[in-house]
Amino acid sequence: MNPIQEQLVALGGVFFAAVLVDKIAKTGQISEADLACMLGSLLVRDPKDTLEVYGGDDSNLREGYRALIGALERDPNTLQREPLRYALSMLGLERQLAKRDDMLELIGKRLPQIQSQVEHFGPAHENVVAACGGLYQDTLSTLRQRIQVHGDMRNLQQPNNAAKIRALLLAGIRSARLWRQLGGHRWQLVFSRRKLLKELYPMLRGN
Repeated sequence: MNPIQEQLVALGGVFFAAVLVDKIAKTGQISEADLACMLGSLLVRDPKDTLEVYGGDDSNLREGYRALIGALERDPNTLQREPLRYALSMLGLERQLAKRDDMLELIGKRLPQIQSQVEHFGPAHENVVAACGGLYQDTLSTLRQRIQVHGDMRNLQQPNNAAKIRALLLAGIRSARLWRQLGGHRWQLVFSRRKLLKELYPMLRGN
């Protein structure tokens, strides 16, 4: 993979987390495999490449790529407005997190505890979801910028859905951090749209 493709995998992770948050808010349902892929991405240390963070296969990220393409094409028919808003908010929160060494340290301390829960229960277990959601609550949700999630209140008020949403936002911000570490920058989304789309179309098709 070239450097732009590596960045797009991580950015696909941000958008995939955003799509899943939107699905839970509107329908109350996402697949366990999708949840496991994103929560698993929080725990991969020293990956050999970006794909390894998402289970070694970017077919897991197709929905994220699709939402990202819709955002870059700016076609009103394919634009997923809420996921785009969540994704941009996650990119913004990652910038705030980068300035908070105390918060990064707390996240760094808590992730190994979550890792041992994953080894015991599996990545999509409610205890793991609750631990990831709790970590988001104790750190990122205390920042001034908040992510407002819109959807069906019956779904949003269920504690396990709320925990999944927080856990996915944490995973999305981890992907945003990875994107930044790989040289990604918000200006690319404005000025390099064609270049990004040229790389993304084959990635979506799995070429």
